[in-house]
Amino acid sequence: MRQALRLAARGRGTTSPNPMVGAVLVRRGRVIGQGYHRRAGGPHAEIEALNDAAARGESPRGATLYVTLEPCCTHGRTPPCTDAIVKAGIRQVVVAATDPNPHHAGRGFDLLRTAGIQVQSGLQMEAANRLNEIFNHWIVHRTPWVTLKIAQTLDGKIATAAGQSKWITGEGARRVGQQLRRAHDAILVGVETVLQDDPALTLRIGRRVEARRRWVLDTRARTPLTAQLVTDAFADQTTIVVGVNAPKSRVKVLARLVSVLSAPLRNGRIDLSWLMTQMGGSSGASPLTSLLVEGGGEVHASFLEARLAHRFVSFVAPKILGGGTARRAVGGESYPSLAACPRLIDVESRQVPPDLMFSGRIQYPQS
Repeated sequence: MRQALRLAARGRGTTSPNPMVGAVLVRRGRVIGQGYHRRAGGPHAEIEALNDAAARGESPRGATLYVTLEPCCTHGRTPPCTDAIVKAGIRQVVVAATDPNPHHAGRGFDLLRTAGIQVQSGLQMEAANRLNEIFNHWIVHRTPWVTLKIAQTLDGKIATAAGQSKWITGEGARRVGQQLRRAHDAILVGVETVLQDDPALTLRIGRRVEARRRWVLDTRARTPLTAQLVTDAFADQTTIVVGVNAPKSRVKVLARLVSVLSAPLRNGRIDLSWLMTQMGGSSGASPLTSLLVEGGGEVHASFLEARLAHRFVSFVAPKILGGGTARRAVGGESYPSLAACPRLIDVESRQVPPDLMFSGRIQYPQS
C-alpha cells in the first residue's frame, strides 16, 4: 500500500478534478502490475495496473489489488473500475480510503463483495486521506481547498514600505513555491500585488513555462492594461474579479483582454464566500478544486476572517525589515485575544536553506 501511495503522488497537479490514486497488483507475494491515475479523463489507477500486468504477460486472476481509494462504481468519463476488477478475476481488494463522496461511499465495496471478492479497507487510511485532502474537501463542499502561501522575514514582513519584495526568500524556497503552484488548480492575488510586483504567476517546469488559472481580486478594476497577467501568452487563463460597482468603462476594456467576473460585495470587498462557490463549479464552468493564495497581506486577512483558508504555508527568511510601515504578511484587524485567533495543527517544518518552511492545517476557534 505504501508503494501504491507513492505511485498516486505522481499524479499531483494533473488529475484535478479527480483524486490522486495508485494501485498495485500482487500474486503470491510478487508484484505483477502497478499504475496510477495520470490525468483527468485518462485511465484510472486500477486500469493502469491491469494494463501493466498485461504488458508483463501476467494474468490478474486470483491476484490481490492494493488501491489507495475505493474503486469507482459509476460511469463518468471512464467506465466503472469495479466492472474491470470483477471481469479480471481478482480475488481480493485491499483499499486505503473510502470514497469521500457521500453519494458513492461504500457502494464500490458492496458491488465487489456481491461479486464474491474479498474486500479489506482502512490500510494506511490516514496517509491516503492526507494525500487527497484537496479532493476530499471539494467533493463534499464543492468549494476549493485554499492554501495561503507567504514569503516573509523573521519579523513578519512581506515587502518594504515602498513595496519591494524580490527576493525575500532564496532560490530553494522559490522552487518549493513552484511545486505548490503545480499542485493547485489556480493562483490568486490581490490587485495591490499586481500594482506593486506585476507578477506573471506562471509555472516553470524545466525550460517550459506554463500557467495555472490566474485570479485577481480587484474591486475597482484597477489592474493595469500593461500588466503581465493581461498581456502575456497566458492571458486566457486570467480572471479579474471586480465589484458590481466597478467603473464600467474600465471593466469593458479589461473584458476585451481577459475574463472578468462581476462579484457582489460584503463590507466593501469582494464577497469571498460567493466567489468560492463560483470557483467550485456552481457557475457551470470547469471547477477549481484548489486555490493557492499568494497575497498580499489584506487578501490573506480576508480569507482568514471569512474562515475560508484551510492550509498555511510560510517561508521565513533570516532577515529583519523592521519599522511600522513595511508590508505585513497578514493585514486586517488584530484578533481580540489569543483564544480568538486561528492556529495551525499538524504542523510540519523543514529547512529550505537559507530559509525555514512551516506548514499546517488551519484550525479556527469555535464561534
